[in-house]
Amino acid sequence: MAEFERKIDLRLILSVVATGLTGFCGQVVETSMNVAFPTLMSEFDIGTSTVQWITTGYLLVLAIIMPVSSYLCKRFALKKLFIVAAALFILGTVLCAIAPAFWVLLLGRLIQGAGTGIALPLMYNIILQQVPLDKVGMMMGLGAMVTSVGPAVGPTLGGLIVSSIGWRWISIVLLPLLIFAFIAGAVCIRQSSEITKPAFDAYGYITVIVCFASLVIGVSLAADNGWGDIYVIGLLALCILAAVLYVLHAKKCDHAVININVFKYKGFDLCLLVFALIMFFCLSMSFLIPNYAQLVNGNTALQAGILMLPGCLVMAVLGPFTGRLYDKTGPRFPLIAGAIFILIAQILFNLVIRDASSWMFPTIYIAFAIGVGLSSSNSMAHGLKQIPESLSADGNAVYNTFQQLFGAIGTSVTSGIVAMAQAKTTDTAEGTVNGSANAFIMLLVLAVVMVVLMLVISKDAPKKTRS
Repeated sequence: MAEFERKIDLRLILSVVATGLTGFCGQVVETSMNVAFPTLMSEFDIGTSTVQWITTGYLLVLAIIMPVSSYLCKRFALKKLFIVAAALFILGTVLCAIAPAFWVLLLGRLIQGAGTGIALPLMYNIILQQVPLDKVGMMMGLGAMVTSVGPAVGPTLGGLIVSSIGWRWISIVLLPLLIFAFIAGAVCIRQSSEITKPAFDAYGYITVIVCFASLVIGVSLAADNGWGDIYVIGLLALCILAAVLYVLHAKKCDHAVININVFKYKGFDLCLLVFALIMFFCLSMSFLIPNYAQLVNGNTALQAGILMLPGCLVMAVLGPFTGRLYDKTGPRFPLIAGAIFILIAQILFNLVIRDASSWMFPTIYIAFAIGVGLSSSNSMAHGLKQIPESLSADGNAVYNTFQQLFGAIGTSVTSGIVAMAQAKTTDTAEGTVNGSANAFIMLLVLAVVMVVLMLVISKDAPKKTRS
């Protein structure tokens, strides 16, 4: 095909808006539904360990689709991919809005996950392929801001909707945005690269699906039934077997769905582990705080959502500034400072959780948000600097996959710990307090581990990044 002319025009802007809006809606629904968990538990007569699959299942589907996003963009036209993605998201949203039973709601969430998993990488692909090279950084920042605003407004929007007109309207109010995105994308998205027919690593992809799914389901069951449960042992053994089979396969495959060569670099591995822990923290907290506020303190869904708002806004706003701090001072200060803020927040949560007033949550959560803002994107940026430039795309795909996977695991583990405590008493509030306290102990231990990892990462890092 003829060489594509890079220029910022109305069609390009609407293409980025269309794909970005789909990702934005995915983030809004994810965080909004967390606030609605107690309402869903009551309406569908289900427990904590079941309702959490609304988030866990969604993130698991994202984690499964992310590794093949690069293949899809090479194999199919961008416009056709987006039409499929947006249609899937709209279908899932309609199912969520009308769901007469929990399984229909869960099916809708899984379909939404498939749509988001296809659409979100498209936004970055369009920016990288079609925006003038001297404007790519600016557009990437704007694109990231669109999706990062979702988690900031989601809890409050969800709380407002659940408290006033019902949880189904979380989906209904997003439909006009999704329909606009569908039309804009179908009209405006252009093809800027040649469509090829790369070989698809079907065997490798199946083993990845088996590995991720057995891990998440096994961890979820372990939180309910204990690590000695026969099904838990079987699922985790299946996860390990699938991982081993994949590694053996990937060593001989030149088009493996996940390039394992990125894991040869210690700095990349350590930063990836830190990034995964941060995602674990974020999704755990987004479950614990609204759940505690409603079931223990008797707050409404709106009040529970507002508790998350200040911290979420801090995360969204801090991103560009902490990136500049990383460029100016190097990785040591932002990474270590971020880990310390997260550790301090976990210490404070552990001190107050047995008798936490609602005002304590947003205050301490702001400290946690500062820590995430300092360390999240910077751990990713520093990790990608540890691998050759030729592996950057593969490294980025691994980060995106781990972001969803460990978010799913975090939600699953934390909700399972709370559910176990709730099952030991007839008093839901007492069980929620005990379970939340146990979960925060686990998060405190992980925060200590993260501080140690940050010190190791920073030990050999330059004081200032090279330009």
